[in-house]
Amino acid sequence: VFGMVYKVMLSLSNSYYIIKILFNFIFKPTYIGLENIPKEGKCILVGNHTSNLDCLLLISSTKRTIHFLAKDSLIKGFKKIVFQNMGIIPVNRKIHDKNALNSAIDILNENKVIGIFPEGTINKTDDIIMPFKIGAVKMASTTNSTLVPFTIKNKYKVLKKSVILEFYKPYKINTKNRDLTDENKHLMNIISNELRK
Repeated sequence: VFGMVYKVMLSLSNSYYIIKILFNFIFKPTYIGLENIPKEGKCILVGNHTSNLDCLLLISSTKRTIHFLAKDSLIKGFKKIVFQNMGIIPVNRKIHDKNALNSAIDILNENKVIGIFPEGTINKTDDIIMPFKIGAVKMASTTNSTLVPFTIKNKYKVLKKSVILEFYKPYKINTKNRDLTDENKHLMNIISNELRK
């Protein structure tokens, strides 16, 4: 069944709004805290990573266009058909990819939205969350962008309510009291504490 669903989404990949409608119909996600996404201005949506479907989940939650920092394999092979028109900024995880970071900063400086999973990959461990890479708070500091933490809970189930996407209170980092390493830990704590609830 899941394979059939994925093929349908592939065939409709050129229609952004159809994908949103189709995704919401198929997976029936629950959205909480949508009012925490700023209606305008630069912001970074940042949270845990559970599945390759997470990008589509976030895209389907808001009218704003989200540009994602994501592994470059998402725009290779058959996955490219879905993700190439979804605002993906490909990241080469084998190197410290400055080009991806600079592209994201340029997008933020145009008052747009970046989505990022700072774990860097899908969490397949037994830990509730994996250590965050520092890119999100670094971008927020460089561009004075608002951070909007989110959590994704439960599994994706076809035609059943299960997966929950919740956004939390937006904030800006405070480097007067904390350096970027501490800010990164603070962000990780916000998300991990919510996941434990």
